[in-house]
Amino acid sequence: MNHSSLIVIRHEHQFLSAMLRSITLLLREHRRHNTLPDFDALQAMLFYVDEFPEKLHHPKESQLLFPKLRGRSERTDAVIDRLDREHAQGEHAIRELEHALLGFRVMSGTVQCEARRDNFERLMRQYADFYLQHMRVEETEILPLAESVLSAGEWAELDAAFLANRDPLTGYEADEPYKPLFRTIVGALQHSGNVGSVLEAFTGTAQPTFSPNR
Repeated sequence: MNHSSLIVIRHEHQFLSAMLRSITLLLREHRRHNTLPDFDALQAMLFYVDEFPEKLHHPKESQLLFPKLRGRSERTDAVIDRLDREHAQGEHAIRELEHALLGFRVMSGTVQCEARRDNFERLMRQYADFYLQHMRVEETEILPLAESVLSAGEWAELDAAFLANRDPLTGYEADEPYKPLFRTIVGALQHSGNVGSVLEAFTGTAQPTFSPNR
């Protein structure tokens, strides 16, 4: 059975994976051409990760999904403990990454530019690898277990909670305060050549568009 919460979780995983990979590809292209990246776009992308996956998606996994699976086996509990720790680590890691981007941006016109670039790119690769592996464990171990053991009532609670997620980059209309943020992200991806098409290929869907007058 395709539970709504599983569809939402997998869709959000798919887009976060695409976003992280697109950022690393974007940085690689600028490195290859010896140009500076669009700092506004990178800041918007990291802010998106912090506002939606970090603050909306991960807490619901830790607070609603994981507790329903605890006690099934020692191995399951160990995996859930690890994933919970990684959710907490992710909150720290995104702050460190945002600070590294700020340092790169502020110092980009100085002799520290390349050192700051190296530091940000290193942290970005680490963060992307960290979360791609994290989501892989959830997809291969946690979600299949949930499908096999949870009751109809438990699925109803999860479905209601995850259907309340309205991540604009997974196809929902952005709330008014967030619209400029998503215009910046989508515009950067659409004007970044191959990176934009890579994002579309990863997600399997067209990128959302926003009217400039809305």
